Amino acid sequence: MCAIEKVKQFLYSKDPTVKVIEFEQDTSTSYLAAQALGTEVAQIAKSILLKDKKGAYLLIVSTGDARIDNKKIKQISSTRLRMASADEVLEVTGFPIGGVCPFALKSQVPIYLDDSLRRFPVVYAAAGTANTAVPVSFEQLTAITGGSWCDVTMVP
Repeated sequence: MCAIEKVKQFLYSKDPTVKVIEFEQDTSTSYLAAQALGTEVAQIAKSILLKDKKGAYLLIVSTGDARIDNKKIKQISSTRLRMASADEVLEVTGFPIGGVCPFALKSQVPIYLDDSLRRFPVVYAAAGTANTAVPVSFEQLTAITGGSWCDVTMVP
């Protein structure tokens, strides 16, 4: 089953009101997704896969304008974290960089939803490909992902 169908099926099982938007153009970065959607970059929910020294992964979901704060990240990990490589992202999530969504993941990893997302009634997450988006409220995002809320970013 292709990534987009896997995501659609997963979403339908969790909340049938949530629909995937498909685009002709590339939406693989927060900037490109915001352009396609006609929103600001901050409304894009970016998913970042991190790996600790022991080889365990975790996924941070934040707004498109937020940056991970290395001091704050210690709230959720006692060990130093690094960004996962493109190959690791594909292997762990089942999605390529630019299409990683915080649900329907290939491997079960802890998901952390950053407080920066609460600034908007709706944010747009990728849906498994570099030309898709899913509009969700933070309540829907919490229910769909089972993620824990945290404060691990700096917002400009």
